[in-house]
Amino acid sequence: MLVTRGLTKNFGGLTAVNRVDFEIREGEIVAIIGPNGAGKTTFFNLISGFYRPSGGSINFLGREVTNWPVHRLARLGMARTFQTTHLFTDATVLDNLIVGYRAKTGMGLVDALLHTPRATREEKASREKAWEVLDFIGLANAAHRPVRSLSQEEAKRLAIGLALATEPRLLLLDEPAAGINLGETDRLTALIRKIRDSGVTVCLIEHKMHMVMELAQRIMVLNYGSKIAEGTPEEIKNDEKVIAAYLGGNADA
Repeated sequence: MLVTRGLTKNFGGLTAVNRVDFEIREGEIVAIIGPNGAGKTTFFNLISGFYRPSGGSINFLGREVTNWPVHRLARLGMARTFQTTHLFTDATVLDNLIVGYRAKTGMGLVDALLHTPRATREEKASREKAWEVLDFIGLANAAHRPVRSLSQEEAKRLAIGLALATEPRLLLLDEPAAGINLGETDRLTALIRKIRDSGVTVCLIEHKMHMVMELAQRIMVLNYGSKIAEGTPEEIKNDEKVIAAYLGGNADA
């Protein structure tokens, strides 16, 4: 589904991502782990179009997309969340999702101002999609609540829902479980598995290793911008380079 070859990003004299070869296969959950500053989020920013690579290539769904901007990748079927949740906090949960789906519609300013048939049609479709996603992520009962009233875990579900509203083929999750407790992490783990089972491929960055080991079919480990290991959870857990760089001998930490 997604292939990088020699992917590199330099910031002045600093190499944040160093010639990384990586593949995401359709229908799997794959994780990227590594210490703080290892280049994980920079790697996400490269493959999702937020940064332009200094070198290497990115192929998504059989197309060369190395220098594509975010909106073109979103239309092709890639969506992502961020470490910090970005939501319209004064709007309702439902309205946030309606905005998310509208990114896929063709309605322009003229349609909105003149209330054209297309505007009416797409407004209806946006609302229907929003309710569908709300039900999927378990927030239907919170539809009319302002986002600022949500718990941290509910806000994370909504951020994932906002990405799902764009109907992606590939969903990138940047530390989805940061700042939530063990029970909330388990519920989020179940949601991510449900997303994969619905036909959306998932790649996540995460520091909570029990979550990674439970969810991921494959794991890539970055350290100082370079890939130092890739394999199954069992292989990664027993890799001496990984233990030295990140796990500290305890895969359940």
